[in-house]
Amino acid sequence: MLAADHLPGTDTDLLLLCDHASAWVPDDIAIPAHLLSLHVGVDIGAGPLTRALSAELDAPAILGAVSRLVIDLHRQSDHPGLIPEVSDGHAIPANVGADRADRIARFHAPYHRAIRDQVRRDRPRLIVAIHSFTPALETGGSPRPWEAGILYGRDDRAARIAIDFLRAEGMTTGDQQPYSGRILNATLDRHAEGQGIASLSVEVRNDLIADPAGVAHWCAVLTRMIAAVRNGLALERRPAQ
Repeated sequence: MLAADHLPGTDTDLLLLCDHASAWVPDDIAIPAHLLSLHVGVDIGAGPLTRALSAELDAPAILGAVSRLVIDLHRQSDHPGLIPEVSDGHAIPANVGADRADRIARFHAPYHRAIRDQVRRDRPRLIVAIHSFTPALETGGSPRPWEAGILYGRDDRAARIAIDFLRAEGMTTGDQQPYSGRILNATLDRHAEGQGIASLSVEVRNDLIADPAGVAHWCAVLTRMIAAVRNGLALERRPAQ
């Protein structure tokens, strides 16, 4: 049983992360099977997209290896939604009264320890987290028109470059949409911003990466975007002449 899936890469100045890559559930936790193909169970397309980017960029990646219906790796360990009892209107009975300490020890802590160790070893200059979002929540709300969103915390160095790039490419791009990274950015807050490393989170609408053709298209787009971000950050670091 692994809490994290590691992909190798020689370009260690870049680290890719994907918190919600997996729909896997251990045998001892009874999550309804039909939920695991929905967005509540996994970030649809995000895992394949992260793997494609890792291969294209020859960059290391760390992917979560458990469904967020077991434990949400993109939450602080004391967050009330860490082990969801209801997700987008779906009841999760197995999570009512769950042993929080056990799930943290089995899944959450090892995943974040893997990221911590990789960051300490390689000290990447840029960390990019890959997520996907639904065109609309099942429980209502307005349709989400964005093709992609860029999320960030206090440090917006990388995000500003990424937003400008995607909009210049003609993409309908959300700035802190479909939700704000100031509210939810747990993994990058901990492993990037907390270490002074430039970072951003990319949210791609999941209907756009639900098949191999969509993944290939967005891999190409994000490969160019990441190059633009890295170039922009390098220019910021260049000393005045």
